[in-house]
Amino acid sequence: MTTKKKLRRSLSFAVEVFTILLSICLGFVGYQTYYSGMIQKYKDYEVFTLNLALHGFDWDALDVSIQNNEEDEALLELRRRLDYIKTNAKIDWLYMLEPLNATEKDNMKYICTGNTAQEYQAYKDRGEDFVRLGKLSGTEFPPDVAQKYLDFYKNSKPGEFWYYPNDTEWGSVYTTSVVVRTSTGKPLGVMSVDICMTDIDATMRVYPIRIFIAGFILAAIFILVLILWLNRRVIYPLKRLQHSASDFVQKANGADIESLKFNDPNIQTKDEIQSLARSLISMATDTKDYMQKLLIETKELERISTDLNVATKIQADMLPRIEKEFSNRSDFELAASMTPAKEVGGDFYDFFFIDDDHLALVMADVSGKGVPAALFMAISKTIIKNRALFGTLPLPSEVLQDANNQLCEGNDASLFVTVWLGILDLNTGVLKAANAGHEYPAVRQPEKPFELIKDKHGIVLAGFEGAKYTDYEIVLEKGSTLFIYTDGVPEATDANEKLFELDRLEKALNINPAASPNELLSNVRGEVDKFVGSAPQFDDLTMLALKYNGRN
Repeated sequence: MTTKKKLRRSLSFAVEVFTILLSICLGFVGYQTYYSGMIQKYKDYEVFTLNLALHGFDWDALDVSIQNNEEDEALLELRRRLDYIKTNAKIDWLYMLEPLNATEKDNMKYICTGNTAQEYQAYKDRGEDFVRLGKLSGTEFPPDVAQKYLDFYKNSKPGEFWYYPNDTEWGSVYTTSVVVRTSTGKPLGVMSVDICMTDIDATMRVYPIRIFIAGFILAAIFILVLILWLNRRVIYPLKRLQHSASDFVQKANGADIESLKFNDPNIQTKDEIQSLARSLISMATDTKDYMQKLLIETKELERISTDLNVATKIQADMLPRIEKEFSNRSDFELAASMTPAKEVGGDFYDFFFIDDDHLALVMADVSGKGVPAALFMAISKTIIKNRALFGTLPLPSEVLQDANNQLCEGNDASLFVTVWLGILDLNTGVLKAANAGHEYPAVRQPEKPFELIKDKHGIVLAGFEGAKYTDYEIVLEKGSTLFIYTDGVPEATDANEKLFELDRLEKALNINPAASPNELLSNVRGEVDKFVGSAPQFDDLTMLALKYNGRN
């Protein structure tokens, strides 16, 4: 009896200590994981906001504004952009400044800030002017903070972000910054976005108390149940239970699910073992039901797979077919292909006549993959084509601008699409084009190799309403070839996570630059497949090639 009591006490004490320590460790890990996840969410959101503010802006023009200390059109355009982002994003401050020194006063010079309409009205109500170009910071930034800004401004690499949690008079603030540079790499200032951390700080003060209390309560319950269980005889009932379970498992391996049954071990101990036996009987019944449901769900998955195959065919049918109306053309040759990474994808191409003399060419890539991207792809394709065919001959920039405004409406999923759109005059070979954040096109003139046309990128469609786009021209001589594609080509990845990149793309195009469009696509795809090898396809891969022969 004494031996049993000692064993019971020793085991109970060991279980109690282990359970309490485990609860503390799990609580600490849960706390750290939750906090790190929240901070990462803030980081990602602030980086996205800064990239949105930086993308596609003419920073060289702003450099002139800063040099002249003049609020000209470039600065006003930047203020409008920051105001728009500040109004629509969940942030507290958005500003651009130039670090000057690390003294206690006037260590920063403001370039531009983003404000909402309410904030502008508040300035007006107080009789104050909002922050303008050249305003000094006064004592707003402590010297140690100013020194950090100055170091980041001078020593950061292009595209590098700086994350800085700090305490201010408004409470705890998380700041993300990036150095704004001209096209030559000259630093103009530091653009920063701030988000107050008041809510998360309050949550994190309460979170550990709750999780530790819950952990201790669960530990106490577990220990109590275990002590009660140790006071009972368990070995023999468990063996009988084991035999019944083994018999059930053996039967479960057979093909006849209907005859599957858990034999009652007839345990009458009136304790936890008896409850366990009943639970196992119930579990066995539930397992049988689950297996039957699994058979039904397997059939349902087969049906879903069939539906996805139909969706794949529908998406393929949405793309134009060259053999229908373009195969017998003498003034141009055309070839295109799309290989989705999943059953359905977000890439698409399109080509259609606007009139007898003008051919529209579209290459686009929707963010994301799968069914959501495919649905957004269908909407984008329809909007772009309908706008291009509406009214008189449009400019590509006009089509992209109107399509962008339509796609911004009700875009709660925050999807976007990059688009390259060109309209070719089949009489003259003049190709007017505009680029909404898409890849560079490649062009080969007669007797010359393929070269990338590094055109100016506008913001992606559905980025934000009211975006503007720029037209440019490429003159295709007779015998010239145009090649457009999505980022699935240069970003194709091998098993070592290396990218195919644009240099390899140019080499693939120039294997036989005079090849027909079909051969050209085959050459590029062959080089991509050779490079990728056995690695899985990461992104949709879409290409289009047009050879311009001209009209007699």
